[in-house]
Amino acid sequence: MYKPNFNQRKALRFHHFSRKGYALFACLGRVVTISVLSVATLTSASAAIDDKGTTEVVTTNDNQTDKEATLDDVEVTGSRAPLALGQAARMVTVLSRDEIQAAPVQSINDLLKYAVGVDVRQRGPIGAQTDISIRGGTSEQITILLNGINICDPQTGHNAFDFPCDLSDIERIEVLEGPAGRVYGTSSLMGAINIVTREPLPQPLPREGRKALVDARIEGGSFGYLSVAGRLSLPSSRVGSLGLGSLGLGSSLSASYTRSDGYSRSKAGSLNSDYSGGKVFYQGQYQQEGLRLNWHAGLSTKGFGSNTFYSAKFDEQYEKTVKINTALQGEITTGNWHFRPAIYWNRNHDRFELIRGSEEKVPFNYHRTDVFGVNLNSYFDWLLGRTAFGAEFRNEDIVSTNLGEELSDPFSHYKVGLNRSNLSFHLEHNVLLKRFTLSAGFIAVKNTWNEMPFKVYPGIDASYRIGTNWKIYASYNSSLRMPSFTELYYSVGGHKADKHLRPEELHALEGGVKFQSNVFNMSASVFHHHARNMIDWVMDTRETDPVWQSVNHTKVNTIGFETNATLTGKRYTLNLAYCYLHQDKDVEDYLQSQYSLEYLRHKLTASLLIHVIKHLDLNVKYRFQDRMGSYTTIDGEVRNYHPYSVVDARLSWNADTYSVYLEGNNLTSKRYVDYGNVPQAGCWFVAGVRFLFH
Repeated sequence: MYKPNFNQRKALRFHHFSRKGYALFACLGRVVTISVLSVATLTSASAAIDDKGTTEVVTTNDNQTDKEATLDDVEVTGSRAPLALGQAARMVTVLSRDEIQAAPVQSINDLLKYAVGVDVRQRGPIGAQTDISIRGGTSEQITILLNGINICDPQTGHNAFDFPCDLSDIERIEVLEGPAGRVYGTSSLMGAINIVTREPLPQPLPREGRKALVDARIEGGSFGYLSVAGRLSLPSSRVGSLGLGSLGLGSSLSASYTRSDGYSRSKAGSLNSDYSGGKVFYQGQYQQEGLRLNWHAGLSTKGFGSNTFYSAKFDEQYEKTVKINTALQGEITTGNWHFRPAIYWNRNHDRFELIRGSEEKVPFNYHRTDVFGVNLNSYFDWLLGRTAFGAEFRNEDIVSTNLGEELSDPFSHYKVGLNRSNLSFHLEHNVLLKRFTLSAGFIAVKNTWNEMPFKVYPGIDASYRIGTNWKIYASYNSSLRMPSFTELYYSVGGHKADKHLRPEELHALEGGVKFQSNVFNMSASVFHHHARNMIDWVMDTRETDPVWQSVNHTKVNTIGFETNATLTGKRYTLNLAYCYLHQDKDVEDYLQSQYSLEYLRHKLTASLLIHVIKHLDLNVKYRFQDRMGSYTTIDGEVRNYHPYSVVDARLSWNADTYSVYLEGNNLTSKRYVDYGNVPQAGCWFVAGVRFLFH
């Protein structure tokens, strides 16, 4: 994982580069090397003068696939105001594009397994259905973002990671651990994960239009696995000029299809873990001096055998989801003022079949959610630092067969529904000194559900840089999470929901230290979470015919420790990371939990990337997990979760225009479960080839 260099204050920093003949570098008439901090890696740039007197910027980096890198200050997700990684007081873990491309994974969900503070609980492979949480929380308690836009589904967190983009679209993944209420508002109880896609336009814009780039791959493997994907990028700079400087317009389009027969069958002999899905993602960008627009639109559809996902008594369950994500974002710069408006709309269709293809026996569950949002983030620089303020309005609507109140005008499959709106205001100020950064602010939130009044959630982060290698930091943050529609209303199939659930609230303290050098990077942190009204599905095992009930646990206290170390040699990179959690809950022994009473007590990850010879790389990854909690088998036996280890590897031959690779997952064919009664796949091999065309 990328750990940024945090002491770059001695160098003179240029925020903008001009191609005019009177520009500074053009006047120098020579090549100038500038050190800059990139989101994904530390890189460098050279400003050279062509025969027309134009300044061209060329970036160089041995570890980057692209030769372009953003030269502006890096923006991170740890605060409302954009700060360089070296200035940010909040720690953000970044998975770079190089790490993504080199990992032995088939989905974003698989990739996050190696983030030590993240708990990835799979029910199905290839991202069929995955619950992802942070630091002992649940999948409902984190905010999922696509290019900074909240794409959380208020129906349930089970399908939150249905992204419309392919792995080849992703530039980086940012993981913010700990409550982020003042940054992302509701849902960010335990943190946030932001997926950032590659921009169609290079930064800065070149003088002439760039050639189109085609990125294509095909791969196949065990259990009838097949995946094909392609991405076309059409950057075109200088489409015109209206006296406002150079204009830029670019776009990219990607599509993919994936299928698998699955690795298990029902008692009747039918496939019950098969998968079939496709994605289409379009992204556009327009910019001129003082104005920048970004937009995206994506479609994700998939159907998958859900074997015993929701009930151990039925092993031929099936689910199909269709998601649409759209957003338009802008940035207007006027002097020291920056305005960042955004508007978005997300739609999700979900159909669940308890008995696959037999609606006449058991009616299917149908759900459709629509989320519409508008937000404005603004910030300005002045004598005392950088101040950010803004507001967001978000409306969440669902129509369903069983979630919500009775509709006055039912239609199609939908008999019930619910609508709620969330309004929030935020204010934050950042003090930026040579070695010290202080970021403090609050968010005020009001939700129409249950007539919730305005409530304020504050937060403060501070960091201090010691010398050129060390950094210490501390923070206090608070946040909340509104109940999902499923937690409020799902009262069928052995479940009983409570529509009067209260919002979850969390207050957290964290402190840590980071060390950075050219060869060795290290970080360590300790944290304490105090949560109240935590929501969980629990079963009273004393009852003759127990059901799962949604409840608010009064208090949950979590103490944790996390450390990460990376050693980089000439031909290898070794990473070790460990996270320990202990949760203190006042819960009766006879209660069985689905979520918050089950967490990873220990998680250890290790990775070794070896450059064997030129073009040949070997990437080996290992993870050990020890989960607290228990589950009840179909025979009524209560079993504790057992610790397990998994080894994955990828061997790849990487040339300039193509790469060939062989991946192996769960090489020791370890038998394990992330959820009770849902066994995971054994050894799984994938072979593929990828092409790059200009």
